[in-house]
Amino acid sequence: MAFHPGPHESPEVWQSAAPDPLDHPEYYEGVVLRRIAAHLLDFFLIILLVLIFNIFFFALHVISLGLLSLPLLLVSVVIPLAYDSLQVAGRRSATLGMRAFGIEVRSWTGARPPFAQALLRAALFWGMSYLTAALLMWLLLGFALFNRRRRCLHDYLSGTVVIRAAKVMVLGPDRDRRR
Repeated sequence: MAFHPGPHESPEVWQSAAPDPLDHPEYYEGVVLRRIAAHLLDFFLIILLVLIFNIFFFALHVISLGLLSLPLLLVSVVIPLAYDSLQVAGRRSATLGMRAFGIEVRSWTGARPPFAQALLRAALFWGMSYLTAALLMWLLLGFALFNRRRRCLHDYLSGTVVIRAAKVMVLGPDRDRRR
């Protein structure tokens, strides 16, 4: 099997499952380190967003004499989910950190993940991160070291795969055989 766009297929969709890393290692080369660096950058950006919103909500908390305390708690949950899922479901299928390090998220079929799948992926990642604490979050990412497609636990559970962004092609029949 080789990667060639078909006459009616988008160059963003595979005709079957994600490419095998033994046949097409270019999709997965360096993905684990890029993911870690991307998550660190995204984590930093999310912290900045949470701080900005918490300053605003703290002012509301003081003005309302504590009646609006619930948004202070919810903002810490909503911001990471919105940051991750809206960008992964977007046009580039990647967060700002992923874009900076040249990786993107695809569904198992190679299409861009729809919002529901991106939200599930984000909820699984950030939910498991919160449940296991920040120190154990690396166990979630470490799961990628033990499988050929370098998928983390939340990728398996949400049906996604992270690949090198410059390597998006279509899985199709090898056209060299017809010549």
